[in-house]
Order: sequence, then structure tokens, then C-alpha cells
Amino acid sequence: MYELSGKVAFITGAAGVAGIGRAIALRLAERGAHIAVNDLRPTQAGRPGLPDVVDEIEALGARGLAVYGDVADSAQVDVMFAQSMAHFGRLDILVNNAGAPAGDDRVPIVELSEAAFDLVQRVNVRGTFLCSRAAARLMIGQAAGGRIINISSTAGKQGVARYAAYCASKFAIRGFTQSLALELAAHQITVNAICPGLIASERIDDMAAALRPADLSTAEFRQRMIDQATQTIPLGRLAETGDIANLAAFLSSEQASFITGKSISVDGGLHLD
Repeated sequence: MYELSGKVAFITGAAGVAGIGRAIALRLAERGAHIAVNDLRPTQAGRPGLPDVVDEIEALGARGLAVYGDVADSAQVDVMFAQSMAHFGRLDILVNNAGAPAGDDRVPIVELSEAAFDLVQRVNVRGTFLCSRAAARLMIGQAAGGRIINISSTAGKQGVARYAAYCASKFAIRGFTQSLALELAAHQITVNAICPGLIASERIDDMAAALRPADLSTAEFRQRMIDQATQTIPLGRLAETGDIANLAAFLSSEQASFITGKSISVDGGLHLD
């Protein structure tokens, strides 16, 4: 199912210990794809990062490559894709997963600084644009089709208080996905977005730290967020990174060759769209 043998994927923002990028990289490697994984630096806060991801990819029998750089810097993006091409010789799949960490942007709009707003747009929107442009140029040159998968959010379909910068960026990714899908359809390159709800990953820690009230610890507020979200989700649990990876594997495959321009929610039925 979802055979990807011989395909090459480039996945941004993949250094997280329990993040979406890592899960997608390993799922595509399980399906036979060779994987270039990207992040700003080898490790995150001293925790195992990209080198471990590459080891896990290669343990699955695929080839892996770690490339470091800022997805929102065009010169660095060009270097990263050149490194991947030099190593693998082709590119078939791009997953734009890199995202700005939750922090100073999770405040009411009247308190939101320009710097915090701009950082989210820089990483989430500009990064998606630059990597998509680089990948599309390579895929068009290969004349063999391709897949571009952008990670948006259910917060890119419905606004959330204190998430204005994040929502703006994720709505933008959905619009960008639609435009790019139309432009690349003639080249048999599909472009789709995945819109997760709240995910059981380390990003919940960042969100809890940014949003918690003064009378609760980060751990306490994290659990409150999980409990409240679980109570509202029809399927009765948070999304897991594997749920996102499953959809990414499908969208990367030949079985999804007639699906493009879509933004698909993975949220257990919370938003019916």
C-alpha cells in the first residue's frame, strides 16, 4: 500500500523528537522512499535531532540525508535543495512542515507585537513559498510529476482567539496551496494541504507555556488543554503524529494522483467541512 520505492522526499522541520516531520519521514521511508530531512540545527534543546532521524530512516532500509538551514532564507533554501539533489539525484516529494514555535504570538491581537507576528509569517508562509518554489522548479525540470504537501491546520479553516498570527499563516498556506495546485497541474505535480487539529506532540508544551494562566504550571495547563480538547472531539482522542504521517503517505502515492488543491482536516471529526 502506498508504494514509494525509489522516490525521494524532502521534509522540513523534522528534528522534533515526537513531531510531525519525524513521523512523516519514517512513514515515507517505511514505504521505500529515500529522505532528506531539514531543520535549523542538528538538535533541539540538547535532545536528539536530525542525526537520529537519519539513523532511523536508514534502519528501515532507506537512504537518509540531514540538511541544515533556514527555510525562510532563499539562499539557504537553494543550498539545501542543491545538497539533496547532489546526494539523491532527483526530487519527487516535498513536505513543508517547518513551523514557528508557539510563544510571544499567542496573545490577544491588541497585545501582539509586529516582531512576533512577522516571525510566524516568515517561517510558516515565506518558508512554505520558498521551499515550494525550489521544489517545483526541480520537479518541472525532471518532467516526471511530483507531490507537494503543505502542513496547514484546522486553525487555517477557523479562527481561534489568541492565535491570530498562527491562524493568518495557516489560512495563507491553504490559499497558496490552491494557487500552486492550479499552476502545477499541467506538470502532473499535485499540491495539497494537511490540516491537523491539536496533536499529541511536543508542540503542546510550547503552547501550554505560552497560554497558561499565572496560577497553573505548564504541565497542569498542558493536561487541561488535552482534557478539554479530547472532550470535544467526536472520535474521543487527540490526533497523533502517525495520523498525519498516514495521510502524507497517501498523498505522496500514485493512489492520490487525481487529488490536488485540497486542504484535508485530520481532527477526529471536530470540524466537518
